[in-house]
Amino acid sequence: MKTSIPFLAIASVLIFSCESSKPQLTDEEYKALTDEQRRSPEYAVDGIEIMDDRLELTLFASEPMLTNPTNMDIDDRGRIWITEAYNYRTNLNPKNPTKAEGDRILILEDTDGDGKADQSTVFYQGTDINAALGIAVLGNKIFVSVSPNVFVFTDENGDDVPDSKEILFTGVGGVQHDHGMHAFTFAADGKLYFNYGNEGKGLHKGDGSPLLDPLGQPINSETAPYQEGMVFRCDPDGSNVELLGWNFRNNYELAVDSYGRMWQSDNDDDGNRSTRINFVMDYGNYGFKDEMTKSDWRTRRINMEDSVWQQHWHLNDPGVVPNLVQNYAGSPTGILVYEGKLLPAQYQNQVIHADAGPNVIRMYPVETSGAGFTGKAELILDGNTRDNWFRPSDVTVAPDGSIFISDWYDPGVGGHAVGDLDKGRVYRLAPKKSKYKVSAPDYSSVKSLIELLQNPNRAIHFKAFMALREKGAEAKEALEELYASEDPRMKARAFWLLTKLPHGDEYIKKAAADSDENIRVAAVRASRINGMKDSAFLLEMAADPSAQVRREVAVAIRYEDQPAVWQKLAESYQSGDRWYLEALGIAAEYRWDSYLSAYLEKTGSGWVESAEAKDLVWRSRAANTTELLEQLILAENSPADHRYYRALDFQNADLKNQTLKNLLAKGQNEDQVIILRQAIYDSKKPDAQLLNLAKAEAGVIADDRDFLDIVRKYGLKDQKDRLLAIAYQESDTRLAGTAANIFTSLYGYSEVEKAMKDPDQAKAIAAIRKFGVVDNRDMALLLAKIWSDPKANNEIRTAAMEEAKGYNSEPTLWEFAEKDQIPAELLPIAQKILMSSWNSNLRQLATEKYGESMGTNYDLPKMLAATGDEEKGKTLAATYCTPCHKIGTEGIDFGPGLSEIGDKLSKEALLNAIVNPSEGMGFGYETQLVKFKDGKEIRCIVNSKTENDLIVKLLGSGEQTIYKLADIESVTQLDESLMPKFPLSEQELVDLVGYLGTLRK
Repeated sequence: MKTSIPFLAIASVLIFSCESSKPQLTDEEYKALTDEQRRSPEYAVDGIEIMDDRLELTLFASEPMLTNPTNMDIDDRGRIWITEAYNYRTNLNPKNPTKAEGDRILILEDTDGDGKADQSTVFYQGTDINAALGIAVLGNKIFVSVSPNVFVFTDENGDDVPDSKEILFTGVGGVQHDHGMHAFTFAADGKLYFNYGNEGKGLHKGDGSPLLDPLGQPINSETAPYQEGMVFRCDPDGSNVELLGWNFRNNYELAVDSYGRMWQSDNDDDGNRSTRINFVMDYGNYGFKDEMTKSDWRTRRINMEDSVWQQHWHLNDPGVVPNLVQNYAGSPTGILVYEGKLLPAQYQNQVIHADAGPNVIRMYPVETSGAGFTGKAELILDGNTRDNWFRPSDVTVAPDGSIFISDWYDPGVGGHAVGDLDKGRVYRLAPKKSKYKVSAPDYSSVKSLIELLQNPNRAIHFKAFMALREKGAEAKEALEELYASEDPRMKARAFWLLTKLPHGDEYIKKAAADSDENIRVAAVRASRINGMKDSAFLLEMAADPSAQVRREVAVAIRYEDQPAVWQKLAESYQSGDRWYLEALGIAAEYRWDSYLSAYLEKTGSGWVESAEAKDLVWRSRAANTTELLEQLILAENSPADHRYYRALDFQNADLKNQTLKNLLAKGQNEDQVIILRQAIYDSKKPDAQLLNLAKAEAGVIADDRDFLDIVRKYGLKDQKDRLLAIAYQESDTRLAGTAANIFTSLYGYSEVEKAMKDPDQAKAIAAIRKFGVVDNRDMALLLAKIWSDPKANNEIRTAAMEEAKGYNSEPTLWEFAEKDQIPAELLPIAQKILMSSWNSNLRQLATEKYGESMGTNYDLPKMLAATGDEEKGKTLAATYCTPCHKIGTEGIDFGPGLSEIGDKLSKEALLNAIVNPSEGMGFGYETQLVKFKDGKEIRCIVNSKTENDLIVKLLGSGEQTIYKLADIESVTQLDESLMPKFPLSEQELVDLVGYLGTLRK
């Protein structure tokens, strides 16, 4: 039943907003406000800095009218549709308050014309839409994205009550998960575009049957090369689904411009300063995971990039489409292409984007560069300097050309937690003194429909498009007139409709000769959508002077056998245009053998001197590519970037290994370490040539990381001195820990025990500190020998007890504690270790034995009001945070990076993340229980899964561990974070949060 909240019920909240022209508070005035005032709707606009003084931000709606808006759309009447998430992540956080009746879809309306919402209508409420992440209002259909389903509600009579609800798509992973299905958008080509993040896993029809790609393969993350987040398009009725891109992390929403170009943001692996904006080239791999092994970006590889963001997206790997803009730290959300006229010219035709992490709205002016683009980020709104609870979740264009912004409004950015369930806002951004007025659209005549087709609001655009398409030939003349427009984007909008008329291919051929390269790009895209299958047309367009057009021709032939077209395209490739190179690779995916051999034959024997030919060989996946790469490696005499060695990883494994051994035989002495690292080696069936080389080379390897990799891989036992030197060094604790683990695995514990009992106390303590990091039962028992020895020095015993921590070591410590065998003087240290254990069972047992741990009844308001000692907080961070998190160059890369956590989380959110760690687990860092067939169990973070292996990170380790899937019985996600509730006092928490809050870019 339709439910409306009348104006009187919310007048007290919005009465202040009639003074929309009041000046924004100065910094001093804003600082003088209390926290309660700052969080109130009255001062909402004052908390957000507007970067352009020609623009004005007004509050359209706020709590209690709505709470927790996750996504937004605006219908053709100018009404704001909101998906709420009060019941956010209740599947992980059962303690969260919930509405038993489920979450709501709201329609917010300004009925009295003052520019403020005064009526809220509940369109639908139910538990089946809890924490929906997307809404699109297209005619009488409302598309709601809420994994595992995409619902389509139909309101036949326009009374704001759904007459039916059907499932359009299902089987999408990520129930109540931010990385599941996201919003749909209508594009000028008449298609719907949508995406899901890397929890999506796969897509099925409403009846549950799988959707297939053009090769008949199911569209899911188990079908190579598809993996992680994906991009799709379909017809408005859900038919003709196409998979257009993959290997994103959390591609939150898509924006498509009038030429049919796709733009998208993507979230990094939390805390690693690698969020990005992409131009989405069809059928591209976007590099979040290793294409072949599905390994995490941290996995060391040949030719690995220097910067984290390049490593993160595998940008040096053949087969990865480049990024457009790096945003570094962030939590990107809604995105649009602004094709309106109301905002000043600098905003027109730009990608505009909400980033909830740094509390900003940005735009990204781009310029063409070869087959791709260059871009930059420019701020529009900034809440970080004043109100860092401003969490923009979406941006949408209204019928009048103004921009509306939904605000999750929370101390955190979601993920798995919500800090505030009562607030939520919607703002309007427009030129000053621009009142919000929306006239009823007139869909009755061709003339009015042509006007509406040009509207920047997608709901109006959709209805006008469908109506004009229905009119067919009647609209032809008016569309041709619009096609002659001087506005190229409106020309493109007319073009797409003209292609839907009888003989639409004629308009495609006409557009293919247009002077504007973007119209020609649209022509090639339309030829594919229309299924022209015209080889002559494609061959002609392959000779286009614009690399942008040729890019589109390349992706258009991915599933077509078009050797002449591909050769023509390859002939115009210029080395350095990575977009173009990847487009050629996309086109040749299933025909590398024939395409590459023909290209090299035409190029001639001098191809090894051609930069373009070398690039194509590097990118290729032909049966003879390994032989060609071998020639390049020999010809270039160990090039500094080693990219050809890395390219071998994308070829047949047996051929790759043979090529590496060939290179050894041909005297590639400078590359022997690379070859040893890259070669496949089975310790159960050792290759004598490789093993002997490893033994010969290990002692002279310059890089400690290479040295450790090779000593571990080949099990070398003649490098004890250097292993010890690395273990004892102070400059890199991660390398020291790796060396200690390798040392004990190769030589056992007798020599370590001797060092820990050295008569020289300083040496003994150093050995305890350096080898105590080895986290297993053997080390725990060795440390117990020392701390339980009453004859040993107290400082040595204390050091041994302090190192008795670790997920695999603490059960052994508990065995002693349970039997009251821990000396009284060391008991406080043992209690602290056990009561802050990563193992929840141990924590509970220790609490039952020793009483409630500290921190069960914190006075949060008191702590929020207190000021911390940052230096003390820094010391606490070194104790509690860096064992599992990176802060700058310090710490272990196990949990999310904290180097800029002060930009992402408010003080409230930081406190909650520490006090209640299970409520805010970052995606990709959830606790996984792995049970092995032999009865063993581990709790860990799963980085990736391949056909044969499970790749995990064990507690407190930045290194990855590989287990064979054949040995694993099950992998289950647990609701409890691996991060324990640390036994900290209130003041210690205040100090720690005070320091963490300073960690900003």
